[in-house]
Amino acid sequence: MKNKSDFLSTLWILVTLNYLYCDLIGLMDSRLLKQYLTGSVEGMTINENFLLYAGILMEVPIAMVLLSKILPKNINCWANIIASSIKTVVMIATLFMGSIIKYYLFFAVIEIATTIYIVGYSLNWLKQKEELA
Repeated sequence: MKNKSDFLSTLWILVTLNYLYCDLIGLMDSRLLKQYLTGSVEGMTINENFLLYAGILMEVPIAMVLLSKILPKNINCWANIIASSIKTVVMIATLFMGSIIKYYLFFAVIEIATTIYIVGYSLNWLKQKEELA
């Protein structure tokens, strides 16, 4: 990878694709699809507010693809630490909602591992001194 910003952006692409594909597979799960059609999934009401909050939560990794490339180093590191920490906590919390489904657990492990790695990578980068040209 050319530089740390590009690498972080690529990690955000990886995790975003995993979030999206897991959601897509969830729509192919007939048990869940039936619940989506009723407006209640695993006891959670899927309404306009829920969808707005879900959209906001998904905008975080999508925005980080761009922000990781354009923010100055210190702000970039802190944005990555904060965004990936939020996404890690949310993903861990979702594991305690409803029943655990094998494909969901598979994607969750990848997503959590990636966002934890982003935290560590960003902390490490933050500690490094700027290279002089």
